[in-house]
Amino acid sequence: MAGGNIEERKVVESREWYLAAYAPKGVPTSDHLKLRSVPLSLAADSIPDGHVAVESLLISVDPYQRTRMTGLDEGLYFPQFNLNEVISAFAVGRVIRSKDSNYKEGDIVLNPFFPVAEYIVVPSAAFIRKVDPVSGVPLPDYLSSLATGELFGDPKPGSNVFISAAAGAVGMYAGQLAKLKGCRVVGSTGSDEKVKLVKEEFGYDDAFNYNKETDFDSALSKYFPDGIDIYFDNVGGKMLESVLNHVNKHARIPVCGMISDYKKIWTEREGVRNLLNMVGKEVRIEGFLVGSYLDRFGDFAKEMESYIKEGKINSKHKIYRGIESYLESLGSIFTSANSGKVIIEVKV
Repeated sequence: MAGGNIEERKVVESREWYLAAYAPKGVPTSDHLKLRSVPLSLAADSIPDGHVAVESLLISVDPYQRTRMTGLDEGLYFPQFNLNEVISAFAVGRVIRSKDSNYKEGDIVLNPFFPVAEYIVVPSAAFIRKVDPVSGVPLPDYLSSLATGELFGDPKPGSNVFISAAAGAVGMYAGQLAKLKGCRVVGSTGSDEKVKLVKEEFGYDDAFNYNKETDFDSALSKYFPDGIDIYFDNVGGKMLESVLNHVNKHARIPVCGMISDYKKIWTEREGVRNLLNMVGKEVRIEGFLVGSYLDRFGDFAKEMESYIKEGKINSKHKIYRGIESYLESLGSIFTSANSGKVIIEVKV
């Protein structure tokens, strides 16, 4: 943007993405999501007390955002976005004006519900933490490894752990954390290249390409001859059904997401026909949202920062450039094109 140093300007043009129409099925297109430019005042008297003006640096692109664009009240994750509302995402930003003594210009902050915009004015209470600029942790990791939450399921050394979408934004860390706990970890991914990635870079004991396996039951029998103790579910559908045929007594299934069904209305989704297996095996299946555990974010972040600095956790990011890339980056999540965490770099 033209017009001199941002700290010296009182009004900026901020581009932002808003929901123009609901998309009940499929992947949202330019008919549903649109980019507009709006003026934003940075004058001191236009910023309320307890608020700060922030320029976006990095924006997280996640599958759950699509579930807020259907216009259907299905009880998924968070409420639907309103039409003409600016959509929101987990993001890293830099403070450029502050009406809160706890924040000064230049502070780097995290907010789980940033508007997807270049510049914003938000209550400082929305921030979950400041980022230490000399921590040695790359900024993208604050939207990936430090934002995934702990591995639920209480893994014990020697446990057999299965991770679906193992090369994805959450799966890559879930598997590495399970390995650090002494578990045997196997993942499923959508390509041979990703199988190689999770084994060689993320330390999985083994992995398979679900697009090549015509029978998930046979595949799980092969990779888990002693059964599954923990299944970290990212996909749902047919994979979840097959897993329930291979769980051990008192197995645990933390459900992080069900991306295989996000593009479908509920009547078209895959049914799970063998839930009765949960009774005889006394299986615990439980959904969770990272947002419900933000009070534990600080402790978890410190643990992950240590792992990163010690080289015990590896990350992979797919970086898109510019706020205008949001629509493309969102669509990419629902293909097999990406590995790791999808992030938009708005400003360096």
